[in-house]
Amino acid sequence: MMSRKNLLTSFTERKLTAVNSDPGSDLSPAVERNRSRGAFGAITRSIDELAEKAQTAKEIESRLLEGATVIELDPDTIDISFVSDRIGDDKETFEELVEAIRQRGQDSPILVRPHPGVIGRYMTVFGHRRARAAKVLGRPVKAVVKELDDRDHVIAQGQENSARADLSFIEKAVFAGNLECKGYDREIIMAALSVDKTVVSKMISVTKDIPPEIITAIGAAKNSGRDRWYDLAKKLREGGVAVKELMASDDFNAATSDERLEMLAQHMAGKRLGKIPAPTKREPIKSWVPTDRSVSVTLKKSAKKAIVTLEAADGSRFAEFITGQLDDLYVAFRMSTKEATGD
Repeated sequence: MMSRKNLLTSFTERKLTAVNSDPGSDLSPAVERNRSRGAFGAITRSIDELAEKAQTAKEIESRLLEGATVIELDPDTIDISFVSDRIGDDKETFEELVEAIRQRGQDSPILVRPHPGVIGRYMTVFGHRRARAAKVLGRPVKAVVKELDDRDHVIAQGQENSARADLSFIEKAVFAGNLECKGYDREIIMAALSVDKTVVSKMISVTKDIPPEIITAIGAAKNSGRDRWYDLAKKLREGGVAVKELMASDDFNAATSDERLEMLAQHMAGKRLGKIPAPTKREPIKSWVPTDRSVSVTLKKSAKKAIVTLEAADGSRFAEFITGQLDDLYVAFRMSTKEATGD
């Protein structure tokens, strides 16, 4: 337990939450009933856990921002946190966030602190992606400014971000490793991630056994649990298998993050890579920008849907113009398909 009390005291107390993984914790009767329901119970538990994590993140945000004044800041005046908690950039989910903010606005403010080294600038505590989205959209970002030292900063950032369902095990582990490299003790790391000492030790051990270039090459692996990473770390610690050739292969680089982790795990186990599921094929993102660069149009397609995004200064106005021309555009589309097929 930390000796100094501050605005984050309630978060640094050691208590189990949705993001804690204490295998010895008692389960509620409802969870015990779900456990006995086989596949349906597993699905129910997954949904319940996601909902609980989302609620935990909201509660942490609301308690940190309670009583504070929400202001609007220019995203260009905001720098990222001094410690990273993300691996790579999930372009698809970020584009979805941008579109959501475009449609309904920013639901909740981000938390920033006055930049400790630059007067007139700010440093993000949490809400990096919301700040980036606001910058893409060319609009101010809603924010709360609080005076925090580095210690309180990492606890607030870690607890809010680790409570979210989209932060993977390896991202939390890398965050823990980064904090230790910056000189923070295990008590601070435990408080930041809401996990016990055993889990923190295993997280940091993983980041020491798996070289950073391999973690970066694999990516966040959002759907892979800690056991897969423990297994890979153990095999790398034992050594004896070269992985550079696999990591340089086209198949590896075309695969998803979770597939890359599986490919490395099977490679280290000496299994044939032919058993790896084929990498997911992705349509390339197409874009169009006029000579005056006042509009940016991107098209992203999958088998079942297409997303057209209009950005830059005239993006919104051009979108309204296109919407008003949909009837004529659809007729032109039908005409073009008839000409192409000879109908």
